[in-house]
Amino acid sequence: MKPFNRAERVSGLIQEAVSNLLKQSIKDPRLQSVSITGVDMTRDLKLARIYFVTSSADETSREEAAAGFKKAHGFIKYTLAQELNLRYMPEFQFFYDESIEYGFHMDRVIERLKNEHSTDNQSTD
Repeated sequence: MKPFNRAERVSGLIQEAVSNLLKQSIKDPRLQSVSITGVDMTRDLKLARIYFVTSSADETSREEAAAGFKKAHGFIKYTLAQELNLRYMPEFQFFYDESIEYGFHMDRVIERLKNEHSTDNQSTD
């Protein structure tokens, strides 16, 4: 059994290529503070779900980044088609990655519970 299937290898290539495009070629100010966190490919390699985060976590920056990706979609697809030499270039969909915010939220909840627990123990001593 192979350690990685083709969809995982292609998703890694796409993630690296889109990240490089954002750093080097795309000049849209809405995409300057965007990082690609992951790419999920369908098994048939026809659809790539590209997940991103922005440096500021507000709703406005998310929407602006999504609009920037919508505008740059054709350029990204054309450039990656030339660079990756895949038989079929997948369709791209861009999604904001909420997992990082969820992780920060869980850290805050755990920290709050620790603080409540430590203050409860100190008050009974």
